[in-house]
Amino acid sequence: MTEEREILEWQQFGDACRELTQSVVDSGFEPDIVLSITRGGLLPAGVISYALDIKNVHIINVEFYTGVDERLPEPIFLPPLPATSYLAEQKILIVDDVADTGETLRMVRDFADRIALESRVAVLYEKPRSIIACDHVWKRTDRWISFPWSSQPPLVKRSAAVKD
Repeated sequence: MTEEREILEWQQFGDACRELTQSVVDSGFEPDIVLSITRGGLLPAGVISYALDIKNVHIINVEFYTGVDERLPEPIFLPPLPATSYLAEQKILIVDDVADTGETLRMVRDFADRIALESRVAVLYEKPRSIIACDHVWKRTDRWISFPWSSQPPLVKRSAAVKD
């Protein structure tokens, strides 16, 4: 039996990012910074930053998922964290590919909210079980999502970043 998945193709990805960005624009929110959650948020954040004409793009690296529906007990930040002096008193748009459990997004939003003037969250997908409600969502689903950038297995298998 094949598990039914949500499949996002490259062309649809471009359209989805454009629609997601339009949602941000229509809301009246004018971010100063786009903060990408790596790795899944890198590509959407790049497209969104171009559509918003924002060159001030930062990344924050969080490890949580270790495989298909496999994760650590809780998300952890991986170094380096963005310099808080760059984020202080700014309006930040946090971007990721999916709000699955919402744990990663909550941790990043809490980090940003301690220093930012305001933060909002934009994701391509939000699942019903997410513990946070994102401000901007392209599509809601309860299925596992196959993204064009991560649907193929890695060419090289690296050891996990987290060590006991």
